[in-house]
Amino acid sequence: MSSFPEFADPSADALPLWLVRPGENGPDLPTLPAKVGLIGNAWAAAQGFTGRAGQLCLLPSVSGAVGGALFGIGPAPAPGERPARERFLLARAAEALPKANWRIVTNPEGFDLTQAALGWLFAQYRFDRYKKGDAPMARLVCPESVDGPRLVAMAAGEFLARDLINTPASDMGPADLEAAARDLATRHGAQISVIAGDDLIAQNFPMIHAVGRAGAQPPRLLDLRFPGEGPKLTLVGKGVCFDTGGLDIKPPASMGLMKKDMGGAANVLGLAETLARLGLTSGMQLRVLIPAVENAISASAFRPGDVLTSRKGLTVEVNNTDAEGRLVLADALALADDEAPDLLISMATLTGAARVALGPELPPFFCDDDGVAASLQNAGRDNADPIWRLPFWEPYETMIEPAIADLDNAPSGGFAGAITAALFLRRFSESARHYVHFDIYGWQPSAAPGRPKGGAGQGMRAILHALPEILG
Repeated sequence: MSSFPEFADPSADALPLWLVRPGENGPDLPTLPAKVGLIGNAWAAAQGFTGRAGQLCLLPSVSGAVGGALFGIGPAPAPGERPARERFLLARAAEALPKANWRIVTNPEGFDLTQAALGWLFAQYRFDRYKKGDAPMARLVCPESVDGPRLVAMAAGEFLARDLINTPASDMGPADLEAAARDLATRHGAQISVIAGDDLIAQNFPMIHAVGRAGAQPPRLLDLRFPGEGPKLTLVGKGVCFDTGGLDIKPPASMGLMKKDMGGAANVLGLAETLARLGLTSGMQLRVLIPAVENAISASAFRPGDVLTSRKGLTVEVNNTDAEGRLVLADALALADDEAPDLLISMATLTGAARVALGPELPPFFCDDDGVAASLQNAGRDNADPIWRLPFWEPYETMIEPAIADLDNAPSGGFAGAITAALFLRRFSESARHYVHFDIYGWQPSAAPGRPKGGAGQGMRAILHALPEILG
C-alpha cells in the first residue's frame, strides 16, 4: 500500500485534544490543566473559538510550545436528526494538527468516537507511487473505548481499494490486477486460480473473452477462495481496468477517469482484506470472483450488433459496446450461481444513470429481500458508509428483451439505466439465496475530511456490519 493506517503507540507522550461543543454563553470549555490553563481560556476567546463544527484552536503551554488543542464538534445532535454534512469531522483535525501524537481527553455525549477514530485513520492515506508527498503528521492514540484493531482492518481494506483505483491502467491492467489479487491471497492463505486468454473460451466464459480479447493484456477470470466453514459468501467485482467504450468509443471527457472502471474489483478485494484481517473468513466460505479485462479497440474488438452466448446459455445482443461491464459480470455471476451461495454480491462502476440519480457519494444497491436490504441500509447509515436502495422493477424487464436475442445489453431510450442494468445481472443469479448488486462510483471527485480526491471505497463497511445479521 502507498500508506498504511495506524494509531500512535499508547505508551508514547501525546498532546491532549479536547472536543468542544458550543454553549449558550460561548464554547463549553473543559477545565484545562495548569500548563495550558493559565492562558488557554483567554487564548481560545482571543482566537474567536466557539466550538462550531470543524473549528480548531491550538493552545500554547506556559513555555510557548504547543500544549494541546481544542476542536469544535458543533452542537449535540437532536433525536432523529438528519446525518451531518461531513461524515468524518475529526479528520479535519487529523489533517490540520501539527506533527505529534494526540490523545482525545474528552468524550462529549452524542459524539461517536469510533467513527471519529476511523476518520482519523482514513485521513492518513497518501497515494505516493508516482509523486512523493508529505507523510501524515498527526497521529492519534486510539481511545480506550474504541476497538483499534477493527478500525485498522477497515482502514486497510479502504486503503487497498484506493490504491488499486488510483493506479493508472499503464500499471493496473488485467495482469497487474491479478498480481494484486495473488498478493492478497498469499497474505491471507487463500487459494487463487486464474483462467486467461483463449482458455476462457475453452472453459465457457465467452462474454469475458469477447469483451477483453482486444486488450493489450489477455482477459482473465480471477477466482479466490479463503479457508473457512459456514455460510457461503461470494463477492463479484467488475474488473474493467480501462474502458475506452470499445467501438462505441467514449468522448475524451468521459474517458479521462476510466482507470477507475475496475472500482468494483477494488472494493471486493478491499472488503476481503478487511474480513481476513478480522479473522471473519474462518466462519464463512468466502469466494471472490473478478473478471479482469480491458475494453479496447482493435481488429478483434466485439462489435455493436453482435450476439453473444453467455456462460449460462442466454444470448445477448450487443447494442452498445460501452455497456461491457454487465457482460463480463454475467459470466462471473453464472459461475458463482452454480454453487447457490447464501449471499451473492456484485459491485461495479456500472452506470452513469446511478450517478445522475444519486450523485457520486450515495451508491444505489438492489435487493429483492426487504430484510437484507434493511440490514444493509441501516449498517451503512450507522457506519458512515451511506447507500440507498433502488428497486428491481420488474415491469422494466421488457426493456432488456430485444427482438433477436434473450437479452439486450443497452436498451434504447435511456430510461432507468441503473435499474435495467441490475435486472440484466439478476438473470444470471437465480440460485443464490440472496443477491445484492451495488452500482458504485468508486471515486471521490473533490477532497473531503478523511476522503482525499481519488479512488474511494463504497459499500464495504455497510456490507461488513450487515453480514452477521444477513448470514446469521
